[in-house]
Amino acid sequence: MKIAVLGGGPSGLYFSISMKLRDPGHDITVYERNRPDDTFGWGVVLSDETMSNFDDNDPISEKMIRDHFAYWDDVKVVRGEESMTSGGHGFCGIGRRQMLLLLQQRARDLGVVLEFATDITPEKIKVLRRDNDLVVASDGLNSRTRGIYADQFQPEVDMRANHFVWLGTHQKFDDAFTFIFEKTEHGWVWAHAYQFDDDTATFIVECGPRTFEAFGFGTLSQQESTALCEKIFAKHLGGCPLMTNANHVRGSAWIQFPRVTCENWYFDNVVLLGDASATAHFSIGSGSKLGMESAIALADELSSGKPLPEALQTYQDDRKLQVLRITSAARNSTEWFEDIERYLELDMMQFNYALLTRSQRISHENLRLRDPEWLASAEAWFQARAGSNSTRSPMFAPFRLRDMELKNRVVVSPMAQYKARDGMPTDWHFVHYAERAKGGAGLVFTEMLCVSMEGRITPGCPCIGPEQVREWTRLTNFVHAETNAKICAQIGHSGRKGSTRLAWDGMDQPLAGGENWSLLSASAIPLMDGNVIPKAMDRADMDRVREQFVTAVRAARDANFDMIEMHAAHGYLLASFISPVTNKRDDDYGGSLENRLRYPLEVFAAMRAEWPEGKPMTVRISAHDWMGDDAVTPDEAVQIGAAFKAAGADAINVSSGQTDKAEQPIYGRMFQVPFADRVRNEIGLPTLVAGNIYEPDHVNSILMAGRADLVLLARPHLADPYWTLHAAVDLGDEEQVWPAPYDGGRRQANTLAERARTMEP
Repeated sequence: MKIAVLGGGPSGLYFSISMKLRDPGHDITVYERNRPDDTFGWGVVLSDETMSNFDDNDPISEKMIRDHFAYWDDVKVVRGEESMTSGGHGFCGIGRRQMLLLLQQRARDLGVVLEFATDITPEKIKVLRRDNDLVVASDGLNSRTRGIYADQFQPEVDMRANHFVWLGTHQKFDDAFTFIFEKTEHGWVWAHAYQFDDDTATFIVECGPRTFEAFGFGTLSQQESTALCEKIFAKHLGGCPLMTNANHVRGSAWIQFPRVTCENWYFDNVVLLGDASATAHFSIGSGSKLGMESAIALADELSSGKPLPEALQTYQDDRKLQVLRITSAARNSTEWFEDIERYLELDMMQFNYALLTRSQRISHENLRLRDPEWLASAEAWFQARAGSNSTRSPMFAPFRLRDMELKNRVVVSPMAQYKARDGMPTDWHFVHYAERAKGGAGLVFTEMLCVSMEGRITPGCPCIGPEQVREWTRLTNFVHAETNAKICAQIGHSGRKGSTRLAWDGMDQPLAGGENWSLLSASAIPLMDGNVIPKAMDRADMDRVREQFVTAVRAARDANFDMIEMHAAHGYLLASFISPVTNKRDDDYGGSLENRLRYPLEVFAAMRAEWPEGKPMTVRISAHDWMGDDAVTPDEAVQIGAAFKAAGADAINVSSGQTDKAEQPIYGRMFQVPFADRVRNEIGLPTLVAGNIYEPDHVNSILMAGRADLVLLARPHLADPYWTLHAAVDLGDEEQVWPAPYDGGRRQANTLAERARTMEP
C-alpha cells in the first residue's frame, strides 16, 4: 500500500512502524507541520500493561523507549500539610520529545519517509487522498482533517470546565506520581507532577473556573502566570523554577480540555487515528497509550487480507469499543476533578482512596493487589469510623440510623413481585423476604407497599393498612427472631402509573377488559396513549391521600417494621409533583421547585409525625429524569435532597429515571452512584444507591470512597438470596455469621474457597 500519514506524533509514527513491520514493501510517508525536535508537551506516562503490548508488537522500539524511562511505583497525595502514599501502581514516564525522537529513528530505520515543517492544507489533503491508497489522519485533537470532513466524521467536542497549564520543573518528583492540592485565597489549585527523565518533571497545574477567573490567569502573560504558580506551590518546588515550553502560544498558555468523540472514524480512504478520533483526559495519562494501541489495531486490520473498506469498518467497530472503555474512565476522572471541592474536606484516608478510584478502572480488590498494607489500613480506618474495631471490608461495617443498627452495608433493594391477591401479601412474599433476610444482608426492603387499592401499580401489588398488618407482622417477627437483618417498608402510591398489567403480561400496559380503576396524579397526563388518564388532584384528593399515607405508617408501626421509606421517585404519585415533566399545574403546587415539593413535603411531615421517634425514615428520589434541562436534573436533585433533609429525612435513597417513556437514560456499571455521591457530599446526609451494582468490589469501592452509605442490590438478590454470605466467602471473610442450621455449609464453602485460592497461579 501507499500510505500518507498526517501528523508525526506518537500514534502516527507508531502506526508507520507497525505497518512496516508487517510488510516492508509499504510506501509510507509521514507529514508533520513541526520540526523534528519541536514538542509542546513535557512527559508521557505509560503503564506496565501498555509497555507489554508494545513489546509484543515491536520489541526493538519498546526497548528504545524503556531505556529512557523514569519509573515509579507510588502515588503520593499532598493536601496542605497532610500527605499519604500508596504503592504498587507500576507506571513509567518518558519525555515526549525523547519519545518522538526515538520513534522517528525507528521509523527511518524501517524505511518510513518523514517530512517535517510541512503544512497540510485542504488542497494538499485532496491530492494525498488521490495519490495514496490510504490517508491516516493522526493530526491531533485539533485535527484539520476531522474539521474539513466533519460531515463524514460527525465529531462532537465537549469543552470541559476546568483550566490547566502544562509546565515543567527540575525539582525532583522521582519517588512517586504526586498530586499536590493547595488552598489559596481564591480557592483550591492542584498539580499533577511526575518525573520523566533524570532532571526534569512534568508539573501540570489545574483549577476550577471560578478560581481561574479570580486569579485572572487568562489575562496574564505566560511569565506572569508561571511566576504565580511558582508562588502557590513554592514549598513543593525546593527553589526550582517552573518552566513553560509554549512560547509559540500568544498570551496565556492555560487551556480547557476538549473531549472529542466521533460517530465515524473513517470514510472512503481516510481514517482517523489517536486524538483525532477520541481524546482521553490527561488525568488518567492514556492519550499516547490509546493512540499507539489504536495504531497497532489499525495495522493488524490493514494486514489481515480484507478489502480496505471491510478492514477499516472492523477497525472502527472493534477499536471504538475499546477506546470507549478508556475514555469513559477518563470522563469519570475529569468530572471528579471538576467536582473536587466536594471531596477536599473528606478525611485524608478517604480522599486518597477516592482519588485513586476516581476513574472506576481501579477497584477495591485491585488496590489490595497493588498495596495490601495500605488498603488494610484504609479498611481499618473505615471500620473505626463506623464504631467497630474490625478490619473487615467496608461492606461489612456496621451502620446506624437513629436507633436502628445494621450489621453491614448491604441492602436488598425493593423489587416488585406482583404476587399479591387483592392487595394482600401471600406466602410468596413471606418466603421471598424471609429468605433474603437469612442471606446476610444488613437491611431488606419490601417492594413498594401501596397506601390504597387505587394506589396499586398492578392487581398483583401489595398494600399496607390495617387489613395487612397481620401478614406483615408474621414476616417481621420471623426476620427479627431468626436473622440479624432489619426490614424496611417502602410506602407509596402509583399515581398515573397504576392500573397496569403484571410485568410479564405487558409492562405498563393498561388492564384489559374494562378492569382499569381511576387514577390520580399531579396533572392529567396519562403514562402512555391508551393508559388511564389520571385526575389532576384537587385539595380534597390531597387531604385524602395524605391520610392514606398516615394510615399506612400506622400499619407499618403496628407490624413492627424497623424503618420506612417514602417513595417519591420513578414517576409515581409523589414524584409526579416533583418533576416538571409530569407537573403542569398553575397553582401553589406547580411551577417552581419550591411549589412542586410542597405536597410531597406535606406528606413526609405527616408520615414522620406518626412514625416512632427512634426509628428512621428515608425518601427515595429520582435524581435525573434523563429528559434534558426541562426536567429533574442532578443539580435540582441536590435541592430536593436538601429539602427532605430539612424536613427530617434520615437518608436519601438516590435513584433516577422512570418518570416518562420519553426518557433517554445512560446506563452503565454503577451508573447512579455519581448522583448519590453528589447528594451525599453536597448536603451532608447519608445516601443509599442502587443501579447495576453486582460485585462486592462495587459495594466496597462505593462505600470506601464516601460516595454512598448503604448499597442496594436488586437483580443479584433475585439470582442469589444468599449473595452477602457468598460474597464474604469470595473475599475470604470468615467472620460473616450464617444461620446456625447452615453452619456446615459455611465451613464447606470457606474450605473450598481457600483451596481454590491456594491453587491459583
